[in-house]
Amino acid sequence: MRVLATKDSPQVSGRRAAAPPPGSAHRQPGATMVLHPPALSCQVNRLITPNSPNSGKARVLLAAGLFSPELWDSLSQRRAPYGWQGIPRRDIASTLSLLNSSDNAQLLGSREPRRDCIRCAVVGNGGILNGSRQGPNIDAHDYVFRLNGAVIKGFEKDVGTKTSFYGFTVNTMKNSLIAYRAAGFTSVPRGQDLRYIFIPSDLRDYVMLRSAILGVRVPSGIDKGDRPQTYFGPEASASKFKLLHPAFISYLTERFLKSKRIISKFKDLYMPSTGALMLLTALHACDQVSAYGFITSNFWKFSDHYFDRVKQPLVFYANHDLSLEAALWWDLHKAGILQLYQHRG
Repeated sequence: MRVLATKDSPQVSGRRAAAPPPGSAHRQPGATMVLHPPALSCQVNRLITPNSPNSGKARVLLAAGLFSPELWDSLSQRRAPYGWQGIPRRDIASTLSLLNSSDNAQLLGSREPRRDCIRCAVVGNGGILNGSRQGPNIDAHDYVFRLNGAVIKGFEKDVGTKTSFYGFTVNTMKNSLIAYRAAGFTSVPRGQDLRYIFIPSDLRDYVMLRSAILGVRVPSGIDKGDRPQTYFGPEASASKFKLLHPAFISYLTERFLKSKRIISKFKDLYMPSTGALMLLTALHACDQVSAYGFITSNFWKFSDHYFDRVKQPLVFYANHDLSLEAALWWDLHKAGILQLYQHRG
């Protein structure tokens, strides 16, 4: 196993790390798995419901109405993605002021499906999906979350075609477009009903988001001159964009993915992977969640990604703790809260 200390390498979640054998997976303190009473047509397996303890602390999205002096004072003490330390207040305020609709403030919003049970699929990019023929099962869900290098063309039978949400940081999106272009990832998913979930890992995410909503070139920073329409399409309106709340990312990390790397030399690099954040987000919003292309105990049998032309080994980067994530997915699967796609290979 290799551990590379690089933050700028493409972080395509769904990368598989060694999951513990049955019975050995561990939970973080306080990460109690809660099963809820059945809804009218399904077993509700959300991690948090409105009546659950700490539900008030688990606000998923950040929008204009939540910005306040108190919130600034709190989050300006913590580094991104958990806060705004070192990020100018004007950049935060100007971006959030544009997220002023109910579509920005609610994950599912008014697009509730007709059925009483909200079923979501979160599709990672793991090689376990190659040849899986899970496409129809994935597309049968009410909402489908994808992330980073979400190659679809040529793999429809394995990964489906439906995309409701695309989750990313600007860093992972742009790196994926470069690294996986030859595999067919030439643009991020687009569609009339598709929504983009920004993960605020740095100042550049706020700047790109603001520019995308305004339809202007990025004015400053590492992405200066970029045209967001190149990524999100010319018709991308403000209602298409959502921003994960830094406090929600902090809550997920503290409760479910509190890695030992937080107190190691990699503490300033560590954050949950994009796939982990999307999967845990879905688990806080949907009644039933299925995970495809995520880490399983036999990860070594599969290539790093389902779209790899030649089998590639999994590389462990220091900014994520994939072993901890693997243990969590196994715990949630055993608890009946998550359906983790697995096969023998």
